[in-house]
Amino acid sequence: MKAMLLTRIGPVEDKCLELVGMPKPEPKENEVLVKVSVCGACHTDLDEAEGRLTPTMMPIVPGHQVVGTVNEKGKSVARFKIGQRVGITWLYWACGQCSFCKSGNENLCDNAKWTGKDANGGYAEYIVIDENFVYPLPESFTDAQVAPLLCAGVIGYRTLRLAKVNDKQIIGLYGFGACAHILIQVIKYKFPNNPVFVFTKTQEHAELAKSLGADWTGRSSDNPPAKLNIAIDFTPVGQCVRDALEALERGGRLVINAIRKETVIPELEYAKYLWFEKEIKSVANVTRTDAEEFLPLAAQIPITSTIEEFSLEDANEVLIRIKHSKLRAAAVLRI
Repeated sequence: MKAMLLTRIGPVEDKCLELVGMPKPEPKENEVLVKVSVCGACHTDLDEAEGRLTPTMMPIVPGHQVVGTVNEKGKSVARFKIGQRVGITWLYWACGQCSFCKSGNENLCDNAKWTGKDANGGYAEYIVIDENFVYPLPESFTDAQVAPLLCAGVIGYRTLRLAKVNDKQIIGLYGFGACAHILIQVIKYKFPNNPVFVFTKTQEHAELAKSLGADWTGRSSDNPPAKLNIAIDFTPVGQCVRDALEALERGGRLVINAIRKETVIPELEYAKYLWFEKEIKSVANVTRTDAEEFLPLAAQIPITSTIEEFSLEDANEVLIRIKHSKLRAAAVLRI
């Protein structure tokens, strides 16, 4: 099979992904072999390539927003049929035995494996995975439309849950890429009375935000029309943490949806940025429940994914565009 293989860690401008031929993987007893149709490209893939999030195996096939069809299955597989369309998320496997797994927090499992980081991912023609970590997909979405929902959508949904939003609260979104452009649609559906302010550095993203219902747009350093009750930070920029805390109302909550920050969070003067019962909550990975709840909701809304489609061979260029905010929203690689 053909695959884009991450062979070394370094700046994505050095094109660390190589198009190679690899043996087609064979499914074990409880695994399915998925023939990949498309795979979304994500900022997490960029973090892996540049070393902010270190893969546990090298070389490795990145990619964790995988859409395809079941091509083969192990003899114990009962949940899926040959030819059935399925999706794969960031969570590749969890142990099911630790205290985190047993409490419903498998996203915190010490032994968890992540697709494209601890096991070969979807920048390839085929991928194998345990059937219990695969999801049926709503028929209303095309393969390209549903791919961003498997990471940007699912993690955005988890972020909203952790934000604990109430009716009429003012919500601020910092950064408006793949995740935020999906989440704003969920917010407008579930909380139609909540103003949404979007902080973004590009005019194109500001225009997209307004088209999806943003009540105001500005830059991270701008003062919004009113204090925020909830701030959600999707950016890799440390300064946005301080900006969001400054914009928060007393008793407000900041939720940071980022695996890594590329720049240091500036020093925070406690009285100015944190006092008056402000909270900070980080988002770590996703659970199967997040995907199982979100995907039907996405079809019900229905979510509109703004995507740019590329060939698998363009993966290096796509990561460069992600790094420099040159994508309108979400990128999808056609295998």
